[in-house]
Amino acid sequence: MPRKPKQERSKATYDAIVEAGFICVAERGMAGTTTRHIADTAGIGVGSLYEYFANKEEVFDQMTKQFVVEVVAMLQPLVPELARMSIGEAIKVMLQHFEVFLNRNDQRYLRCAREAMRVDIKDYMQPVTTVLTEIVMQHVLHHPEQMRIRSIPAMSYIFINGGIFAVVQHLSNPNPPITYEELTQGLADMVDHYVVREMQLTAPR
Repeated sequence: MPRKPKQERSKATYDAIVEAGFICVAERGMAGTTTRHIADTAGIGVGSLYEYFANKEEVFDQMTKQFVVEVVAMLQPLVPELARMSIGEAIKVMLQHFEVFLNRNDQRYLRCAREAMRVDIKDYMQPVTTVLTEIVMQHVLHHPEQMRIRSIPAMSYIFINGGIFAVVQHLSNPNPPITYEELTQGLADMVDHYVVREMQLTAPR
């Protein structure tokens, strides 16, 4: 049975395998990547890889978890800044940061994300949903007039999950029908127009 790393040296090997997985998937895709490719890239023998992972799918699983952790780590420091912006601007800034994140290391994450998005990743996305919900709540706290908006929990759920789905669909398509910038602007406009309309409908008379 593969073991979890406990000592510093074991942790370094474990992390090297996961990092090698990202490199291999970016270069070869999931289907074209083998445990041999991952082990060679990590600079270890295949036998050493099997001490930590039973197969390449377990490596991919850990890669997806790490990707989500890093997305959350990217978003969390932005929460105070985003909370003070208009909702449309906050969405654009957040998605622009996400684009920069994906394009790091010669677009390694972008290429891996396109592969990962082709499989069912909804079980991994809860931490991202949680931090996006926190952004919404902090935004309302900094714009108390928006407490007039009806059904904030329901609409937040729809916009957050709908937005995640739209981004996932865009990333999973190597030739999307719209640009990432158009997607960003569209999502920002959709939420912004809803908020403006709600504020008009609920304005004191």
